[in-house]
Amino acid sequence: MIAAPLFVAVVSLFAQDSVHVRGITRDTTLAVVSTPAGGALRADVVLPLIGGSVSSTKPGRWKIDAPGVSFTLVDGVPFATTDAGPVPLAAAPILRNGALLLPLQILADLVPRIGNRIVWDADTRELRAFRNVANNTAAAPSRAPDVRPPGARATPAAASPALSRRRLIVVDAGHGGVDPGMHGPIGQRTSLYEKDITLDVAKKLQRELMSRGVNVLMTRSSDTLIALGDRGKIANAAKGDLFISIHVNAANLGWKDPGGARGFETYFLAEAKTEDERRVAKMENEVVRFETSGDPSQESGLGFILKDMAQNEQLRESSDLAETIQGRLRKIHPGPSRGVKQAGFMVLVTAFMPSVLVEIGFGTNPAEAAYISGDAGQRAIASAVADGAMEYLSRYERRVTGTSSTQEPRK
Repeated sequence: MIAAPLFVAVVSLFAQDSVHVRGITRDTTLAVVSTPAGGALRADVVLPLIGGSVSSTKPGRWKIDAPGVSFTLVDGVPFATTDAGPVPLAAAPILRNGALLLPLQILADLVPRIGNRIVWDADTRELRAFRNVANNTAAAPSRAPDVRPPGARATPAAASPALSRRRLIVVDAGHGGVDPGMHGPIGQRTSLYEKDITLDVAKKLQRELMSRGVNVLMTRSSDTLIALGDRGKIANAAKGDLFISIHVNAANLGWKDPGGARGFETYFLAEAKTEDERRVAKMENEVVRFETSGDPSQESGLGFILKDMAQNEQLRESSDLAETIQGRLRKIHPGPSRGVKQAGFMVLVTAFMPSVLVEIGFGTNPAEAAYISGDAGQRAIASAVADGAMEYLSRYERRVTGTSSTQEPRK
């Protein structure tokens, strides 16, 4: 809960060539500096406007302070160093004419993601800074209104369960960049790419979770490729409590009626038991062909990870999380529930926390493609997944202590 928040500044990215800043005492418009990697802003100009600062610690290295967050940047290096470890950047900071240029992603993604007093609203493209925030709690946008799709059953609105502390949930938008994922629908000119749908739903899920009082880390917030093995590592470095990966399913063209396949399903990491589970895992693991670094065979180590997870009851926790999210989706999704399943997804292997992969529907089915690509359907899915995550976390705390506790899910 925010205690007496004082609105400090709003940064609105109205156009690619300018940024409007509404500060405490004045309004101003800053020119976006063009770089080979995209737009950037001068750190010494924009940071003071949102209550931050930049200082040089040594040649080519800077300390960035913004409300609730500090990190280090190095000229030409696409990583920010935080207390929790390195965080990848879409573009590296650049020193030009003696001034440090911050890629816009740092203000729109990194600072809100790891700070506790900055909120980025992707819909309105606004960066909000707050002061006097109690209990290390980040300001969150108001929850979106109920937008149930046609035919979905209404459910009573419920308050988010009270947790012992502010949790961190890592949201992973599947595919991205040169890897488009599945495309569909079948029998129509391609109008849907998985990477776009997963990013849209992931951003809506981020807002839903924040409105329920949890912090959110996005493995990607733009159309970029993140290696499967790196997604879980990002979550581990941030000490996430849960890992949720969003994907879109695709029918096997060899099926009797592939265009008619519909439904949603939630997976946790374990050896696949059925041919269909192996099919989905193979489809989602194919991204490795786009990755140019690392050895996927060495990255996976599924057998070793499964033994380690079993010892730490991670399989049970992930299965419980999957069942809870699937149950919430069942209440709002117009497609049939295909159940909770298990398979060897590489994206889940390196995430040492309760982790699931949600197939939100079949992009190969025309009707379901329209649902998962529409705003109302995406918001309903995001709300249901967020409710499931909160229900799981609340039940976990009760299960391990009998009441609320500060103990984290087993890592």
